[in-house]
This record gives sequence, structure tokens and C-alpha cells, in this order.
Amino acid sequence: MASPFQFDPNNPFGSIFGFSMGGAGGFSGGQHRRAPRRSRRFVVKSPVARVAVNLLVTLVFGLAYFYLELPALNFQARDLYVFVFLLCAVYCGMAIFTSDFDGRDAQGQFAFVKKQCALPFFLVAGLLAVALVGSLLSWEVLRAGSYAKLLTVQSSDFASEVEEIRYDQIPMLDADSAQRLGSRKLGELADMVSQFEILPSYTQINYQGRPVRVTSLAYGDIIKWFTNRAGGLPAYLVIDMVTQEAEVVRLSEGMKYTPAEHFGRNLYRHLRFQYPTMMFATPVFEIDDEGTPYWVCSRVVKTIGLFGGTDISGAVLVNAITGESTYYDVADVPSWVDRVYASDLIMEQYDYYGLYQNGFLNSIFGQRDVTQTTDGYNYIAIDDDVYMYTGVTSVTSDQSNIGFLLSNQRTKETFFYPVAGATEASAQASAQSQVQQMRYVATFPLLLNIADQPTYFMSLKGDDGLVKMYAMVNVQQYQIVETGQTVAECETNYRRALAENGLIDTGEAQVPDVEHPEATGVLAQIRTAVMDGNSYYFLRLEGQEVFYTISAAENPIAVILNVGDPVTITYAPGEEGSILAGTSVERAAVGTSPAQPAGEGEAGGESAGQQEAAGQQEATA
Repeated sequence: MASPFQFDPNNPFGSIFGFSMGGAGGFSGGQHRRAPRRSRRFVVKSPVARVAVNLLVTLVFGLAYFYLELPALNFQARDLYVFVFLLCAVYCGMAIFTSDFDGRDAQGQFAFVKKQCALPFFLVAGLLAVALVGSLLSWEVLRAGSYAKLLTVQSSDFASEVEEIRYDQIPMLDADSAQRLGSRKLGELADMVSQFEILPSYTQINYQGRPVRVTSLAYGDIIKWFTNRAGGLPAYLVIDMVTQEAEVVRLSEGMKYTPAEHFGRNLYRHLRFQYPTMMFATPVFEIDDEGTPYWVCSRVVKTIGLFGGTDISGAVLVNAITGESTYYDVADVPSWVDRVYASDLIMEQYDYYGLYQNGFLNSIFGQRDVTQTTDGYNYIAIDDDVYMYTGVTSVTSDQSNIGFLLSNQRTKETFFYPVAGATEASAQASAQSQVQQMRYVATFPLLLNIADQPTYFMSLKGDDGLVKMYAMVNVQQYQIVETGQTVAECETNYRRALAENGLIDTGEAQVPDVEHPEATGVLAQIRTAVMDGNSYYFLRLEGQEVFYTISAAENPIAVILNVGDPVTITYAPGEEGSILAGTSVERAAVGTSPAQPAGEGEAGGESAGQQEAAGQQEATA
């Protein structure tokens, strides 16, 4: 029996180990003789050894690719098909590379390749057939009815279902403003700012009854990861969307499982190794009621054919500190979790509902009752859940909304409120026109119930990106627009406008009572300014750095105040770093000790308030 290993005097070591190096021939009689040019490749003579080498290289490539790209081992994941195609391509390439074609014509070489790559070829062909059939079964033309049923929409009444919230509970920050506050807060911490940065993906949640945005820290760069990875990320940020205060929450034990990690502690790799067949949406950062940081990783499934009908079937909660993970079906997700369904997914499912509820042909011809969501969304807290808000408009016109959606981001319970009115873009334009001389830019509106009137609420930001004023626009009659230096002033002006236009009774024009902090002390400084035709007084108390703003139109007592007068100021906190907004001022009795201020540089704006004790105007210093 002939040995598969043949001795080649020009390649003795290759002969011994079963490999042959293509190249120049040997020497004869001391004279160099040039051999025919051959491709330089490793040739494995033994068929068994050749297959083993090909499989080994393919396996090494597959493991490296899986570790780096983390494809889900799921036939509903398109990444799996790419992964298998690459494996087959690598195997076929190695089969050609390790084979000896010398002495074969083109037909013989083709026959050899066909024999060596038959299994990968049939595997690729089979997967292509599966993908083709799966795509056909997912085609919207054939499955329009199934796409329309992805989202169950309940019609409801806005005034009766959505409760009014007090203005001191209205979230006033958009994502951009939250990022600015977070970056400013981190910059104040000398021990962190040089080593860490902030993940830009802030998540809006309800935390201990307050709407907040939370996010994790990240390592500044790979070098800082090496020097800090042993302790993990030491803190996360919480931005209160009402008081606009930023807090860095330090952890006794750092977070070691985040997207900012590398190797085995990287969140995506940690998930893939534990759940190799699951597909996941982008993880979101949340904290539970005790402040423990978690990553909420929603499990994605395809419900129509093989690739269509994207939905969520559950979520994996990963403890960011320990890496411990638990899978929950949607119905069993803990109530403290606020974000399971992404806003984009809910909007996509509603667009299918609005497009195909009367069939595929109707979506093209006739377009009866065909609707779609508007461009953009915002969030509103109802009870202990976060709801996504977006408008709904007809596909034939985007000049007005026919209603809007509220969808629970934990359960996907979705309500449609048929309220015809302005689009969000129109409301933003109306608000900006009220202060066009200031060139403020309106944020995407938040939908509120003010005196049973659907109302767009938005912040007005200056060129520096900071909130300067607030605006409210009536959804149904968007020519009713009011602004204010604070939310309290804005709501007061808006309710008055509603009453003047006959939409509410005069008794409803008063803002519901809320508790305000007070500051008592002796006036150390008084300044005045005229803004929008109204006189404002800026008051500073002895021993304080902040100013309180009082509208003379709403508080006539401000006109007769003098430096040295003891006063009590009731104020409303607002944006961090600006002047506090006084809602009322009254003279205090002589000898009253000053109260501590709410905090130097706390948030605020100028406010129109109401005089609480007109009868005390006679009091003297």
C-alpha cells in the first residue's frame, strides 16, 4: 500500500509531515534550473488530514467570529445566515488552498472542488431556501391582516381617563437638557471626571414616585478601563425631571457588567453566552426601588413568518453589579421595570395597524381610515408606569392630528384618544411665535390634561441649550398659546386664556393649590427690570446668594418694598443655576430670623404669582 507521504528532495520536511510547498525546483550539476511556476500554498496529501485541517481552521474562524460578533443561534435571526455562509466560505476556501491541482485540467479541478465542497454547498442552498420561504411567509402583501393585529388599540376618552397632574410634577427636561445637566454634574466631581464619562442613553423611569432620567457611567478610554476595571463603574446618575437636580449615586460595589466593559464582562457577550438562542433589543438602564442598577434586556421574537412581526416576549434583567440575570415573560416582569417595549417598536406596530386594518389594497387604493403616527414621541407618568405619547394623523394630510396614543412601555397596553387638533410641529411653531424675538426653540411637546383640556406642554430653550421659558398650547384650538418664566406662571396664564375663550369656567382658571417652600429674612438688595411689558422685582435676602423674582402685576406689594424690610417669600424651584421664582411675597414681623435658602444656584425662573397675605401690607420693618 502506497504511503500518502511521499518524499520530495526539494521539500523534505513537508514530505515528512504531509505538506508540500509549491515553489522553485532544486539544483542540478551546480547549475540553477527554473521549475514551472506553481501557486504557493500548503498542500495536504492525505484526504483525512486535509478534511481535519479544513475543519480546524473553519472552527477557529467560527469561534473568533462568534466571540466578536455574537450572532444569535436562531433561525429568525438574519445574523445566523451570515454566520453560516461565512463558515461555508471559509471551509471551501481552505479545501481549495490545501488541495493539489497539479496535473488537472479545468474540468478536473472543477470536479474536485465540487466533490470537496458538496456539503457546504447543499447547506448554503438549504438555508437560502429556508430564508426565501420564510421571507415570503412574512411578506406584508400576504400577511397584512397579521401585521394589523400586532398591536391591540383601545379607544378611550381623554378627559376621563387621563388625570390632571400638578405643575410641580410635570417633567420639564428633554433628553438633551438631561445630558447637559448630567455632564455638568460629573464635571464637578474631580475624582471621576478624569476617569469616566456618561453614557448618552438616558432612560426615563418612575423612581419613588418621581419622573427621573437615569444613566450609567462609562470608562473614558481603554487605558482608563485597564486602570479602573477591578473596581467597576463606581456610580450612576439620576436627573430629577421636575426639580432638574442632578445626583451622582455612588455605589459601595461598582458595576462590572455594562456595555462599556470588554471581554467576558461586556453586557452583550454576557447575555449571548447565557442565552445563545435569544434575540435582544438594545438594553436599557434602570434602577429598582432600592436603587440597585439593572439592565433591562427585552427579548425580541418574530411572530409573522420567519422574519416579520417583530415583538417582545419577555425580558432578561441583569444585575449591573453582580451579573446575575433572570428571564421573565412579559406578564411577569416586575412592576418597578418601566421600559420593556421601545417607543420605536410601538410606533412601528401602530403604523402597521393604521395602514392595514382595512386590508393591503386599501392601504394603496382609496386609503379609507389609513392613519400613521407623527414624527416624534414623549413620555408621561401615569400611576407608577411610564407611557409613551405620540400623535396620530391621516396619511393623506399631516397638517392636523386626528388623535393620539398613550402606550404603557412595560405592558404595551395602548389607548387611542380621538381628539382632532394641531400636530406637535404646529404646536411647537405656535409656541415659538410667541417669543420669536427671543429665538427660543421648543422641545417636542408633552401631552397633559389641564382642566380637562388636552394640552401640549413644552420647554423653550435658548441658543445655549438651557430652558428659558415654558409654553402651553391647546391641542384643539392651537391659537390658544401661553408662556411663562416658570411652569406655575405658564399654567396660570394658560388657564386664564381657557376661561377667556369659554373653554372652562372662571372658577377653574385658578391653579390647584400646591405646597411651596418659603424663605424668610431681611431684604439686602432689590433690582428691577421690565420684560414683555411687565415689571419684575429681583429680591435678595441677607446671607443668601440667590435672587427671588416677583411680578409687580401679581404682587403689588413688591413696589413698596425697601432694603432692610423683613419679608417672607413663597417660591417655586425651577431650573438649576438660575434665579428662584417667587410666587408671592409678604412683609414679615420684625425680628424674624432668616430661613435657609433652598440652595445656592437652585433652579428657577421669573414667576407671576399670587399675593397670599394682602392684609399684611401695613406691617413695617
